[in-house]
Amino acid sequence: MTEQSSIQGLLDDSETYEPASLQVMSLENFLNYKFPKREFLLSPIISSQSLSMVFAKTGVGKTFFALSVAYAISSGGSFLGWSAPKPRKVLYLDGEMAAHVMQERLRKISSLSDKQVPPGYFQLITPDMQKMGMSDISTKEGQDTLEPQIKDAEFIVIDNISTLVRTGKENEAQDWLLVQGWILNLRSRGKSVLLVHHAGKNGNQRGTSRREDVLDLVISLERPSDHKPNEGARFKINFTKARHFSGDQSVESFEAHLSDEGWKTNASIDQQKELLLDLYGQGKSLREIQQETGISKSKIQRVLADRSAS
Repeated sequence: MTEQSSIQGLLDDSETYEPASLQVMSLENFLNYKFPKREFLLSPIISSQSLSMVFAKTGVGKTFFALSVAYAISSGGSFLGWSAPKPRKVLYLDGEMAAHVMQERLRKISSLSDKQVPPGYFQLITPDMQKMGMSDISTKEGQDTLEPQIKDAEFIVIDNISTLVRTGKENEAQDWLLVQGWILNLRSRGKSVLLVHHAGKNGNQRGTSRREDVLDLVISLERPSDHKPNEGARFKINFTKARHFSGDQSVESFEAHLSDEGWKTNASIDQQKELLLDLYGQGKSLREIQQETGISKSKIQRVLADRSAS
């Protein structure tokens, strides 16, 4: 077996994943190796093989946020100005919510979208539908139980860490290592993961900070000081870690609010413009920008025309 084919075997997802011996590459072969091109699942925040986290205090809206991200990716739609170029298969692991509440939320998200999810592209595992309870992903047995469902998924949401990681202590870095190794394995197989977690009393994600070491993107949601109980899901989005973002505007905080007319935001349009201008500045054609972001050519042309006029 050649060095190239040996490494490719690790990158390809297969029916039966078996741990292999360490693969070593020479510098010259590594520099010449053609890795799969990273593509956006939800441009510009989530790409293929990305590991992300969103965290917030109870009741702020992190599940609404995660469901909306998952729906946009599975439908090839958009959310807060972020666009999915095409539908991708999603697996949503819900460890806490009552099934009828999840149903109500997904119906609302679906009714507000101009895109529908292709059959089989959004798979949901929720506790009320399980006879034996939810898998504990902090154990090898729990991870193996999920393997048949994970096999075809490109984007996996784990909502949330507190209910699906039940072995060990939340504050102990050592107890996170088995989960960390698992999500790194998922990344090596071409999959992207979004972790949903609670915020602690200090406003940071609860428990060990080691969780953030391997993550590409970390988002915190916080309730605005003037939030009113009857407003529902309204929060400020903060990017506390954004490893692969480009452009200064892409990491600025902004506010989002879910109303009867859909999601409204005070900054996502500017972020989208920044992304388009950045890609154009890299010398990419209109067609390449459209393929990468999922944004229509006419909209790209308007943004570029506005820039030229100014």
